[in-house]
Amino acid sequence: MRVHQVLSRAAIGTAAIAATLLFATAGEASAVTKLSQSAAASQLGAAGITHSSSGGCTTRSNSTCTSYEQINTSTVNQAITLRNSSGCAINITGGTEVGHASGTYSHYNGYKIDISHNACNDNYIKNSFSYIGLRGDGYPQWKSAAGNLYCDEGNHWDITYF
Repeated sequence: MRVHQVLSRAAIGTAAIAATLLFATAGEASAVTKLSQSAAASQLGAAGITHSSSGGCTTRSNSTCTSYEQINTSTVNQAITLRNSSGCAINITGGTEVGHASGTYSHYNGYKIDISHNACNDNYIKNSFSYIGLRGDGYPQWKSAAGNLYCDEGNHWDITYF
């Protein structure tokens, strides 16, 4: 066997191993850990993050509530990171309750939260992240280095944590 044939077979074997690892990693990344209302509320509250709703409730099946039921652990962790990085007060006004738009990276599936506007959050988001233009519905968006999206929907921030 010639040297280049050995090297070619080794390269093919390495590529196959890399493809297998990439597939396994991608599959693992799609698995998310969900939190209960009480677990998420406890973690967010301990970080100084508040919540409010027009209905004064946390029931997931009621659109006037602000629910954390079935929120992704990573969403909670990244909201806490935003709080710690910005030093801003964060009030969550939308979570996993019904009534939001659907899709894979939706509120209901635990990837999104809405937070109240305040000068601190507005300045932090606009000065720390990259403006990427208008969303399809005309609202301006900023993107973090981690790939998370911050959309100013006029009366609140709609945040998607990937």
